[in-house]
Amino acid sequence: MACLQAQTKSLTLDDVWASRKFSPMPLVGVNSMNNGKHYSSQTADNQGKTCIVKYDFASGNAIDTILKNVDLVNEKGEIVAFDDYKFNGDESKILFSADTEPIYRRSSKENYYLYDRNTKKTIFLSKNGKQSLATLSPNGKQVAFVRQNNIFVMDLNALEERQITSDGKRNQIINGSTDWVYEEEFEFAKAFYWSPDGSKILYYRFDESQVKEFVMPIYNGLYPENYTYKYPKAGEDNSKVTLFVKNLETDKTTQINTGTQEDQYIARAGWTKDGNTLWFQRLNRLQNHLELCFANAQTGESKIIVEEKSPTWVDVNNNLTFLGNGKQFVWTNETKTGFNHSYLYDISGKLLNPITQGNWEISEFYGIDEQKKILYYSSTEQSTTERHLYRVQLDGKNKTKLSSKKGNNEVLFSTDFSHYINTHSSANSPYVVSIHAANGKELRLVQDNKTVLENMQAYGFSPVEFSTLKSADAKTDLNTYFIKPKTFDPTKKYPVLMYVYGGPGSQNVIDRWGGSNYVWFQYLAQQGYIVACVDNRGTGAKGEAFKKITYKQLGKYETEDQIAAATYFATLPFVDGKRIGIFGWSYGGYMASLCITKGAEIFNLAIAVAPVINWRYYDSIYTERFMQTPQLNPEGYDTNSPSTHANKLKGNYLIIHGTADDNVHFQNSMVMAKELIKNNKKFDLEVYPDKNHGIYGGKTRLQLFTKMTDYLTKNL
Repeated sequence: MACLQAQTKSLTLDDVWASRKFSPMPLVGVNSMNNGKHYSSQTADNQGKTCIVKYDFASGNAIDTILKNVDLVNEKGEIVAFDDYKFNGDESKILFSADTEPIYRRSSKENYYLYDRNTKKTIFLSKNGKQSLATLSPNGKQVAFVRQNNIFVMDLNALEERQITSDGKRNQIINGSTDWVYEEEFEFAKAFYWSPDGSKILYYRFDESQVKEFVMPIYNGLYPENYTYKYPKAGEDNSKVTLFVKNLETDKTTQINTGTQEDQYIARAGWTKDGNTLWFQRLNRLQNHLELCFANAQTGESKIIVEEKSPTWVDVNNNLTFLGNGKQFVWTNETKTGFNHSYLYDISGKLLNPITQGNWEISEFYGIDEQKKILYYSSTEQSTTERHLYRVQLDGKNKTKLSSKKGNNEVLFSTDFSHYINTHSSANSPYVVSIHAANGKELRLVQDNKTVLENMQAYGFSPVEFSTLKSADAKTDLNTYFIKPKTFDPTKKYPVLMYVYGGPGSQNVIDRWGGSNYVWFQYLAQQGYIVACVDNRGTGAKGEAFKKITYKQLGKYETEDQIAAATYFATLPFVDGKRIGIFGWSYGGYMASLCITKGAEIFNLAIAVAPVINWRYYDSIYTERFMQTPQLNPEGYDTNSPSTHANKLKGNYLIIHGTADDNVHFQNSMVMAKELIKNNKKFDLEVYPDKNHGIYGGKTRLQLFTKMTDYLTKNL
């Protein structure tokens, strides 16, 4: 008897944005424990109650239930539904956060609870209001946190709260956390650091009193309220940033000498292995000169240890690691060879040797096994569209590739580097989580997300096809992918939707799981579209020259490459050259807006979500890194502004923006609308009241992507 072929299901937008059918499950709340042989994970028991369970790395066996959430009870006797947890130094106490209220991308305020594993008692950290960034001291005797722009320390024995700064004031002075632009662009919100012995706290102080305010109306209630915050735009005043050390034993506060220049950035700071020596990274305003400095915590005196300079910009990273011998440190940079590599220095700043070398770059730095003198990292050596795990000795010898599966590998090491958790995915397969020995040998499978894979097969997902095409100058290969209809017929002609981000150092064309956007692209493929993506010049993974060609003229080369790609697609026999569209979000919205104007002869449609319209309206740190200031480079700002080219619009153009976007302000879309109206150009606008840059919450994403899908159906 012949077998009946299973009927392939058709995707709906509800499948994409309202179900969990294509949402692979990662490991949640995983922490390696001190001995390196066990890890803890946040999970649910048979009754659906949250637990923290201790597992053995090698066998996968559950060793112990560290805590059930029924054990975590607040001062009212209510069970606490916690969001995250951290152990203290000897793992006898656990710090929990709950009732989290997001502020910006990386900041929030919450209630914190401390659970004592020995006494089984729960301490409510503070009754004086929600806290931010609570951090246990290394000895576990104290917790520091920020509230209302000041730093507090809770003594866990005496249960006394001590305020160590007092001048914090909203929109004026911030202690212990960052201002908006540092949080967004230097990518950290916690700006205080315990010394190794727990006797001192190093902290940032931001004076943002001279920074101009930005006002966003919030449409709640009878009369809209204005939300006001400090946002330094390109060329405008930044916060004045200083560093201080508070000695908790002597109550002495010492200001650190960060130099005489006020208009600079302290991009990173922390402690060396010596509890009296701290470090900070000083960056000039144009961000092309980075200095690693050491400072004496008692006197505040500082000195330069290492410098990096560039004719364009110097990227800041988190890869500075001080070795336990107190005599050496490891740091990565791309300015020496044009590719991001790791180097070994002595404590005086003398370069001892490169650890990695080659025309490829380190993408993630995972850490150092100091006993074996081995560094672990992932890189682009195998392919710029893949990420693989490697190890190498600190002298640069015996480099070994540990990952074997084609695609993307993300890794979490145990404390002693004896094991690691590997999360693998590819563009055509969801996350597979496995445990490995340090030599790369797979010990066991943790999560295969088989159900998601089965759903992909049942719904007839099309494979993502990778290739390359030439840049606009025909000299450079650009990474590309296609998603074609499952029933693709090369004799037919299809519309093409190009997906773009394109910003400095970014990467869209990468062989890893693409999330909900990828599932939406599969939906579009089922509707008869070809979805294409091209990583233009200026994106990442291909070295400094490829990335930094866009310096001082963002939008120029990127747009030329996207237009050239669309022009090439139009020549393919299975593409309808009169139906080519482009979609992008944020920087991608900027690119889509430029393409539909500067590329009006080839693009018939563009959807721009939260687009930057002129870099004059964006923040100082990001914009000036790539463009210098508007005062130094006015032509660069205006030549490739979409509003400058509004008169060229011919096709269908949909702008989408949230009115409470604290990142790319709604102002951008209003400026573009004014220019389009001035030039009598027809366009479409979709506004999301009180939504931020992500435009999400409830059914928002479903409504948003339904709107975009309908727009494509009608116009492409």
